[in-house]
Amino acid sequence: MTKIFIDPGHGGRDPGAVANGLQEKALVLDIALRMRNMLLNEYEGVQVRMSRDKDVFVSLEERARMANSWGADYFVSVHINAGGGTGFESFVHTSQASRTVALRNVVHDEIIRALSGVRDRGKKVANFAVLRLTRMPAILTENLFVDHVQDASRLKDPNFLSRIARGHAEGIAKAFGLRKKQQQQQSSTSQSTSTATSGNVMYRVVTGSFRDRENAERRVAELKKAGFESFIDVYRP
Repeated sequence: MTKIFIDPGHGGRDPGAVANGLQEKALVLDIALRMRNMLLNEYEGVQVRMSRDKDVFVSLEERARMANSWGADYFVSVHINAGGGTGFESFVHTSQASRTVALRNVVHDEIIRALSGVRDRGKKVANFAVLRLTRMPAILTENLFVDHVQDASRLKDPNFLSRIARGHAEGIAKAFGLRKKQQQQQSSTSQSTSTATSGNVMYRVVTGSFRDRENAERRVAELKKAGFESFIDVYRP
């Protein structure tokens, strides 16, 4: 079982970077929750914990302690940048342990692939507390700039936040060799279905076809709430 610890930066009294009507703490929590759901819903053999799943303050030391106590296999700290730049960058600790670097290279490249058209600011090192205090391989990602007009416009789009989460989730899955659940295969085109059985025969009822995965996930949630076993299937026309 692979244990992934997701750390949405800031929270509570610490808003993080603020600009263009955006707060870092809210954006990274949104992204982290999407990541968690993607990993748990779509992959086998993975457990996920988070440093926070709501708007609360958690100290840097506590974030690392939680991951260490749980025995996490990977620590992923999600942030949004500020300071006049644009694009995506990732960090590992200055010690640069070989496995940490290897995992980061995979995750970074998958995120860049998911965010096509976004500037790749590079793979960097830093002595950030959450990277220094964690005992497992750790990465910190900076996902665009709230104070850059074009970046901020993208960050206001829920579909773009899903793309950020998707890049992280697929990067983690690739880095750790996670297997897709049988009923889950990624595609830009998804179908939401519910199923009923009679004897040895299974009847599948398609309840919608969607170009946007988020819409498909919303339909599945609606069906499950109504008491129907539902999942996302993939059709490639």
